[in-house]
Amino acid sequence: MSTKTPERAADAAGVGTFDPAAPYRCSPQVSLRPEPFGALVYHFGTRKLSFLKTLPLVEVVKGLESHPDVHSAIEAAGVEEAQRPAYLKALAGLAASGTIEPR
Repeated sequence: MSTKTPERAADAAGVGTFDPAAPYRCSPQVSLRPEPFGALVYHFGTRKLSFLKTLPLVEVVKGLESHPDVHSAIEAAGVEEAQRPAYLKALAGLAASGTIEPR
């Protein structure tokens, strides 16, 4: 069983540690296609297809560019306080996969 957190996994992959206090953006190599459940995510660099499974997560990812940090983007998307740790974990995974990146 792996004990790596998404933040450690990102660091081990050589892409750095996810820092929600820093500014991020959706990678320019990523395309988001809206779907009723959220969005399909295609990374042109890795040719990997993945999913954003909720509409609020899509809103957070799209809003990263216009906010000074991840926490602000989550707040602006109206994510409830109790759900924010799950969103941070999801965003750390998106950072590890290269879907989002520091700006």
